[in-house]
Amino acid sequence: MNNILVVGGAGYIGSYMCKYLAKNGYHPVILDNLIYGHREAVKWGSFFKGSMDDSVLLDQIFSEHQIAAVMHFAAFCYVGESVLQPARYYRNNVANTLNLLEFMNKRGVRSFIFSSSCATYGEPVEIPITENHTQNPINPYGRSKLMVEQIMEDFSHAYKSECVSLRYFNAAGADPDGELGEDHNPETHLIPLVLKTAIGKREMVNIFGDDYPTKDGTCIRDYIHIDDLAQAHLLALERLLSGLPGGCFNLGNGSGHSVMQLIETARKVTGKTIPSKVVDRRPGDPAVLIGSSEKAIKTLGWHPRFPELETIIETAWKWHKNHPNGYGS
Repeated sequence: MNNILVVGGAGYIGSYMCKYLAKNGYHPVILDNLIYGHREAVKWGSFFKGSMDDSVLLDQIFSEHQIAAVMHFAAFCYVGESVLQPARYYRNNVANTLNLLEFMNKRGVRSFIFSSSCATYGEPVEIPITENHTQNPINPYGRSKLMVEQIMEDFSHAYKSECVSLRYFNAAGADPDGELGEDHNPETHLIPLVLKTAIGKREMVNIFGDDYPTKDGTCIRDYIHIDDLAQAHLLALERLLSGLPGGCFNLGNGSGHSVMQLIETARKVTGKTIPSKVVDRRPGDPAVLIGSSEKAIKTLGWHPRFPELETIIETAWKWHKNHPNGYGS
């Protein structure tokens, strides 16, 4: 039995996970409502259009495919929008996930891998952030992720489910083969915004503050390539399917790069000027976010293949150059 249900499998990370699963002998079964995902990114496995709250569709999927485990990539993830529309985030990210978990329990599927976030930590008290750091999210998006982690823990105790929460730092890069990449609408991630400026789709990059207590005054973030995220998901899957317990794991490179360092690296990679301007800080942006992934390295046997920022940007640039309009080009 090698069918893996990938909820959100038409999105940025989920679609690459499907490719990664297929390369490693699994059959991805994709459930995606295509609100943010792209049908063009679904190239491996079986596809069902719909949402986690559709119990009739879930019944069809679980009846037609003997599901061994579920991977969840289907959260709404715009932090600013979550502040303005918290009900939308709690409904999709929490209530719909609860429906999925209840359905899994009814069907006897016990292995669940959740795409969580460093947003569950809130403002960092110490750097690097470990899994033992206090979880005190500062927005509805982060709270929704933490709520699901807590639900998963309760399901593990009550129903003997085994769950893994993978807390990403800044997911970045594109498929090294150039088949899949990052295409959000609206786009809020820094690397695609920088590269869209490089290809002339944007006039300039906004730098939100240059007066932070960092070397060049701009925020520092920990960027992690999607291939390395996929590797961690596969290792977590194989851990659960072999009968080992779940847990929570940070996924980052353990090193940070400032906004200015990233823009300069992109200028080097692309050979483009990439205009930028400093604007006011965004509320709630910590100066530094860097994660410790020692637990994932030791427990899962995880070893990132693309830790260098330049390599991450190179893979993203390859995709954006060939897809200037995203999946529509």
